[in-house]
Amino acid sequence: MHNSDPFLLTREGPVAWLVLNRPEKRNSMGLVFFSEIERLFRELDENPEIRVVVIRAEGKSFTAGLDLMEAGAMLSDASTSGREKLRHTIGKLQDSFSAIEKCRKPVIAAVHGHCIGGGVDLISACDIRIASKDAVFSIRETRIAIIADLGTLQRLPHIIGQGWCRELALTGRDFTAEEALKMGLITRMCDSPEALTAEAGVLAEQIAALPPLTVQGVKDVMVYNRDHGVYPGLQYVAQKNAAALPSEDLMEAVGAFMEKRTPVFKGN
Repeated sequence: MHNSDPFLLTREGPVAWLVLNRPEKRNSMGLVFFSEIERLFRELDENPEIRVVVIRAEGKSFTAGLDLMEAGAMLSDASTSGREKLRHTIGKLQDSFSAIEKCRKPVIAAVHGHCIGGGVDLISACDIRIASKDAVFSIRETRIAIIADLGTLQRLPHIIGQGWCRELALTGRDFTAEEALKMGLITRMCDSPEALTAEAGVLAEQIAALPPLTVQGVKDVMVYNRDHGVYPGLQYVAQKNAAALPSEDLMEAVGAFMEKRTPVFKGN
């Protein structure tokens, strides 16, 4: 267990649980949040014993989004140099959520309560999103005169399509877990936050039981396909499999099938 305000990091076997742990502030995102989440995901990426990461939250909300009190200090300098500094700061904040997507390990977001603004940026960088029935989402930035700039407008269209994304981004309206399930933002909806945590654990264990390098390769190839298209993606996966096959895990899968037992994958 590692307590790093505003996060709590725990581990259950090969599954890491990254808990948003600022419930008294509805897990709003201050500057420390961004620097810490980038650092933590670098560590999770490099840890060979971690196979899956689950992000969940303490308190009544997943996150209320950007801490506007802290953000106000970034907007106080309207000079040319001040605006250039702001551009650089936004780039650093973007890097924090890109670290989630770049992490080789699959990342599951388990959302309950409010997931507002920066929260949508965060979950858009995750691989799988599930939620409890009480979840409420919003690309809230539009309603407070900000263009969402930490990944929602770039990643969300690939998840839910241009039509849904444009409606939600242009209106900034709240939408429910039921709507999120309908549009494909989340893949599962649970009855309660407790059921959500349990479901996230089951899903993480299912993934963690599979060959880890293969799972990481699937994530890598899917991101590459999104960014480069079908035919470059086909060439990329052919090259990747030619380099990776055969492997000890493949031999283990074949042997377990022949012997009618559960395979044990070691990432070799």
